[in-house]
Amino acid sequence: MAGHQTYEEQKALVFKGLMLLGAITIVEVVIALLAKGHMIEGVNFKHGFGHYLYMALMVGFSLYKAYFIVFYFMHMAYEVRGLVLSVLLPTTLLIWAIIAFFQEGGTWGARRELIKQKNEEVVQPTPAGKPAGYILPGTVLYKG
Repeated sequence: MAGHQTYEEQKALVFKGLMLLGAITIVEVVIALLAKGHMIEGVNFKHGFGHYLYMALMVGFSLYKAYFIVFYFMHMAYEVRGLVLSVLLPTTLLIWAIIAFFQEGGTWGARRELIKQKNEEVVQPTPAGKPAGYILPGTVLYKG
């Protein structure tokens, strides 16, 4: 664990942290407004490289803010490595699970219309005694 700090030093670190998080949030908002075309008419990043750059910047800023909050405000930067890993590894698995659930939900959503059609399909029962399905030519049926 790092050396102890005075109240004034801790207070200064908290305010520096809040200023940094506030500045990053303002930059995120400006980038979002710019990317959606609200700041400059006709400029938007809905397709192509601009869209991917916008998304990468937003994800990067958000990950940095999450890192900063966990490591400094939750004091993980001052803990032993084992405790840090015991907190961060399950979090990584949780993020993986969220991505997997979104992927599964997207697949289900794309197939939703097909599922609805199959649920509304009326199947006519086959009369008893008649073979159901396709019979290959040359197949001898057993008539016991």
